[in-house]
Amino acid sequence: QVQLVESGGGLVQPGGSLRLSCAASGVTLDYYDIGWFRQAPGKQREWVATISSLGTCNYADSVKGRFTISRDNAKKTAYLQMNSLKPEDTAAYYCTMGETWGQGTQVTVSS
Repeated sequence: QVQLVESGGGLVQPGGSLRLSCAASGVTLDYYDIGWFRQAPGKQREWVATISSLGTCNYADSVKGRFTISRDNAKKTAYLQMNSLKPEDTAAYYCTMGETWGQGTQVTVSS
């Protein structure tokens, strides 16, 4: 059974940083693209970033230059480094791989 578990969310001041982790189990990470999405209250879930199985990264315009997606296949973990955080980044963040989604981790950016 494939499972994804996100962690690393929390409360941070504007301009701060957080690193989210997405730990996978029940699967070999190597062959999958991994994505991060987010959903703010009252809004639709939106795509944030993707890293392909070959390591190609793509970002939504809203986070480009501030967020960095990465992966460590040996540790079966993907990461989302978030810098220069803004209040509008506040959302529940989810990782996904294939048809599997994690349960989400909350990020709140507020002073």
